[in-house]
Amino acid sequence: MRLSIFVGCFVVAAIAVNFGLVPSGAGGSNVVWVILLALVLSAPLSYVLLRKQRDEMSQQIVSSVDRAKARLEANRTREDGVTQ
Repeated sequence: MRLSIFVGCFVVAAIAVNFGLVPSGAGGSNVVWVILLALVLSAPLSYVLLRKQRDEMSQQIVSSVDRAKARLEANRTREDGVTQ
């Protein structure tokens, strides 16, 4: 999804540079300028538009880490019980 936001910003930036709405790059750096402009535009858009997906992913990661910690603790207590 982040890539599609970047591609959309790239297209918008390229059109804006082509029609003179945004200044073009110096010399032959026009493509680099459009890429940098698209990065600057897509970063805050991704942050805002992908908040829900980011929160869902972090919840999945937290639950996976909690399960791994529980398994580790269960293995540790089982080993302590065997050696005593």
